[in-house]
Amino acid sequence: MNISCFSFIDIARRAEPLMSDGGSLITLTFQGSNRVSPNYNVMGVAKAALESATRYLANDLGPQKIRVNAISPGPMKTLAGSAIGGARATFRHTEENAPLRANATLEAIGGTAVWLCSDYGACTTGEIIHVDGGYHALGFPQAENL
Repeated sequence: MNISCFSFIDIARRAEPLMSDGGSLITLTFQGSNRVSPNYNVMGVAKAALESATRYLANDLGPQKIRVNAISPGPMKTLAGSAIGGARATFRHTEENAPLRANATLEAIGGTAVWLCSDYGACTTGEIIHVDGGYHALGFPQAENL
């Protein structure tokens, strides 16, 4: 909670006076906040709190024209991700079952962040933007993977 949720709230509060002309705050989350993900454990609870904080901060900071959003990418091949048991299997499973049959790329995640910070994202706040090839929309794996 200290690293995932409370630190974001602290950063938002410290950034607010520096954003006199408005601005955008973005955090990263994961679908383990809404659905049980093997080996993710307490991080799912921390991410759920982070997503709730994102919505509350969006409301609190909106009058100052500060937008607050979260990006939820699918599994990534990162150093942090490698510490989660079964990460490789999760990465393959997501790639095989996402509607786009692809995991998120750094470019897609970065592009989403650029959009959220740009004038094109001027009316978007309090959102959890999924950049996961559509995996979050599934109820079951693809038929060929059942």
